[in-house]
Amino acid sequence: MILTNDTGRLALTAACFAAYGLTCLLPWLRYRRKRAAARADAAPGGWLLAYASQTGNAEDLARQTAATLRLAGIAVQTMELSTLDEAALRGAERALFIVSTYGEGNAPDAAAAFASRIMTRALPLPSLHYAVLALGDSAYSQFCGFGRALDAWLAEQGAQPLFERIDVDRSSSQALGHWRQQLSHLAGTSDAPDWGAPAFASWRLAERRIVNPGSAGAPLAHLELEPVEGSLPEWQSGDLAQIAPPADAEHARDYSIASIPEDGRLHLLVRLHGHADGSHGAASGWLHHAPLGATVRLRLRQHRRFRLEDNAARPLILIGNGSGMAGLRGHLKARVLAGQARNWLLFGERNAAHDMHYGEELAAWREAGLLERMDLAFSRDQQERRYVQDLLPEHASTLRAWLADGAAIYVCGSLEGMAAGVDAALRQIAGNAELDALAAAGRYRRDVY
Repeated sequence: MILTNDTGRLALTAACFAAYGLTCLLPWLRYRRKRAAARADAAPGGWLLAYASQTGNAEDLARQTAATLRLAGIAVQTMELSTLDEAALRGAERALFIVSTYGEGNAPDAAAAFASRIMTRALPLPSLHYAVLALGDSAYSQFCGFGRALDAWLAEQGAQPLFERIDVDRSSSQALGHWRQQLSHLAGTSDAPDWGAPAFASWRLAERRIVNPGSAGAPLAHLELEPVEGSLPEWQSGDLAQIAPPADAEHARDYSIASIPEDGRLHLLVRLHGHADGSHGAASGWLHHAPLGATVRLRLRQHRRFRLEDNAARPLILIGNGSGMAGLRGHLKARVLAGQARNWLLFGERNAAHDMHYGEELAAWREAGLLERMDLAFSRDQQERRYVQDLLPEHASTLRAWLADGAAIYVCGSLEGMAAGVDAALRQIAGNAELDALAAAGRYRRDVY
């Protein structure tokens, strides 16, 4: 009996020591794993992967590229190009750059700081081996202009290309396949993860109305679409809908979404695009002329650079013109739903009588106290042309006060004229350093085209 009790006590004591040892061991093992992971990321042979995206394509491709490298056991550090500094670039031995071009050869917003801070001077990089994937649209004369400029600048600094720059025309599957092939060769693996983009689905054109009858501008249509099958998918204000028109399904067109899922349908605001020969754009022409009930291939695209995200609770300054009201309306709807009333809309169009898009809706939000300020510029309602960017100097002190209160600025509409004019006005009011700091902090965001 005494032996049995002693044996039990010994077993219990041993179990306690084992449990105690395991309790001490687990944190140590976790610490070792974290240290090992950190050493792997910092170890020689790690790759630098920098991307510059405007609507999300380059960021998606960077994520897929990083997955391919990690599958081969290669450590990779991924970052937005605007955050890449001189020290990191000098210290890198292998770097991949995935960059889009904005408008006629411009750097996207995610690369503007790098282009002005780093690419304007000499920076010897004799130890760097690099590759560039340049995204663009051959409809522009400066096709892949920023990617080409980055490639040339790197070569001028003495960096050595791992392979020739690959230019991608509107998400060309052939060019992206070539990039993936080169990666597999460098990484020594063909077992790469799926690179497929979200599939297009069939959507039905449920409603269409012209919002600017009698306008001096081209017709602008409010459109409502719904899935042919299944429930309405989720998206956030600021996201994009990509339309693949039946006549030219290979060249899909992105449109800012003008609604939120709670509206029950996906809303677009699309201007009919005309060519010199009298024909219409493939996507806008279909959306304006297809019979109600017709189906089109559509997919949703996250637009992380134009979402509210960390700015959801901040005061919001919304600036735009024309069909840019679509992206601004999406954000206003999200804010109204959340009960966020500190919203300031600055908007420009041609004539108040014909071009006050969603005017009744905006007036209702103003009356309900959900749109704190609204300032409008109609360029043809007076002898001297007056645009939305002309509003900003007039309200400079108010703008500074809103920014001091933590406001974020969102700009949506045309790249030429409006976006450039707004940017210049903001820089004159706030200063270059402050506006660049706002952009770096995600408080100055643009969806311009």
